[in-house]
Amino acid sequence: MNTRQHTSNRTARRHGMAEHIVRQGSASVTDLAEIFSVSVMTVHRDLDELERQGMVRKVRGGATAQASNVFESNIAYRLKAHTAEKDAIGRLVAELIEPGGSVMLDDSTTALAVARHLRESAPLTVLTNFLEIIRLLVDSPDIRLIALGGEYHSTHDSFLGLGCVDAVEAVSADAVVVSTSAVSERYAFHQEQEIVLVKRAMLRSGRRRILAVDHSKLARVALHRVAPLDEFDDIVVDSRAPAETLQRLRDHHGNVRVAQM
Repeated sequence: MNTRQHTSNRTARRHGMAEHIVRQGSASVTDLAEIFSVSVMTVHRDLDELERQGMVRKVRGGATAQASNVFESNIAYRLKAHTAEKDAIGRLVAELIEPGGSVMLDDSTTALAVARHLRESAPLTVLTNFLEIIRLLVDSPDIRLIALGGEYHSTHDSFLGLGCVDAVEAVSADAVVVSTSAVSERYAFHQEQEIVLVKRAMLRSGRRRILAVDHSKLARVALHRVAPLDEFDDIVVDSRAPAETLQRLRDHHGNVRVAQM
């Protein structure tokens, strides 16, 4: 086998491993070695590279695509997670958006769910740093689309960094919709500094601030605080949120909306 073939096979194997881990949520080193017919040491090298690319996170004995309090899951995994809940949330949030106005959407898959329902609220101006939302809305005749540029990050399929923050701070939107990786009784959190900086800038640029999170994000914390919950005008969650968790959230915020599944 020549060098080019070896590199091609290794790339295909790593792609296959990433897809398997994303699909299953996690996988052990021994299972991966058996599935892909390679040694345990080869699996470890492959996982090291996939972790470097932000595709998976190595844990003891294997790897996971799921988030931790310091690691955000890859976009491929997030696109598959809690889709029904996000769709219900997206539908409800879209109903809060006034036709003829402007709405800024962050790079979350929950905001993507909102975008899927925005044609019902058109005409609208939509501002976003999420490439997946841009692809979705680019051909919508009644939606004026403004891309918030910056440095492209493939792990999130979005634009981040100082360029994005500058672009966000140069505009003002009637409504801003953000999602975060974790929500406690008082704060919204995220794991990554660059994303936190963009979300904070978005919140400063919006007249009405909406936090949209599915139930899996509740009663959790992550490394960085994005904002106190009292900075949001609305918090939208899905109806699979436990009643006790919802009540604690309502004890600290007066406008919690529940999207029915």
